[in-house]
Amino acid sequence: MAIGERIRFIRNLRGMTQKWLGIAVGFPEKSADIRMAQYECSTRTPKENVVKSLANILDVSPLALAVPDIDSDFGLMHTFFAIEDIHGIKASLENGEVTLHFTNTKTLNPELLQMVYQWAEQSEKYNAGEISKEEYDKWRYHYPDFANLQGYVKVTPSQKLSDMLVDDFHKSRNNGKRNNR
Repeated sequence: MAIGERIRFIRNLRGMTQKWLGIAVGFPEKSADIRMAQYECSTRTPKENVVKSLANILDVSPLALAVPDIDSDFGLMHTFFAIEDIHGIKASLENGEVTLHFTNTKTLNPELLQMVYQWAEQSEKYNAGEISKEEYDKWRYHYPDFANLQGYVKVTPSQKLSDMLVDDFHKSRNNGKRNNR
């Protein structure tokens, strides 16, 4: 997510208008909303001092606005946070292990969901010893060359994932029946 998209997301989360935020940063009232729109549409990139000012007003770290550097620990954490905001991926503890999971696959782009299922399938094959580390790495590092992204692909999810999807389906179906009564 680009810096402009992060500014827009957090500004909207805070219930601020572009004009209000631009004035708060110190832009003239006449052009405050135009300047913020330029940042949010990525036609202009805010300078470091403006990013710091925006972060202060939005009550976030400047790292939450910047394009994350995934090679740094803080940058990777802010990447995870942005993914949580955009795609609903949550971190949780399961048996003392940190896991990341999609909280709502219904709102996820179907093509992205398909890609994630393919990744999970390859990971499961590697973990089960069905493919070697070299084969798994070849799949990952050549992605999407070895992935069938044309239409739907049959993916065999793990039993745990399959059970979770079936449970979610039944719950949503039952909730729909209750709401129709």
